[in-house]
Amino acid sequence: MKDEKNHSGTAAVLSFVFSGLGQLYNGHIVKGLIIIFFTGLSLLLVVLGAALIYVWFRQQVILQLLWSGIGLLIVGLILICVLGIYSIVDAYRQAR
Repeated sequence: MKDEKNHSGTAAVLSFVFSGLGQLYNGHIVKGLIIIFFTGLSLLLVVLGAALIYVWFRQQVILQLLWSGIGLLIVGLILICVLGIYSIVDAYRQAR
């Protein structure tokens, strides 16, 4: 019984470190790769949003660029949080 808890705990910690690693650890390769892909895409949205905000502040370009940057940043952060929580919970449950 103690081995099971360590296994599920390890899967949860790996998913906390980076979403999808716990699924890979549990042997669910496709699911893990899909989560990793969408987490990477979310990180890209965050970086793109931050870059657009930076450009706006540096050059005072159109206001629409600022709102686009803020929107991408918020969407990316929300997706990262949702995917992270899902990944941790799912990895823990799969390992149990």
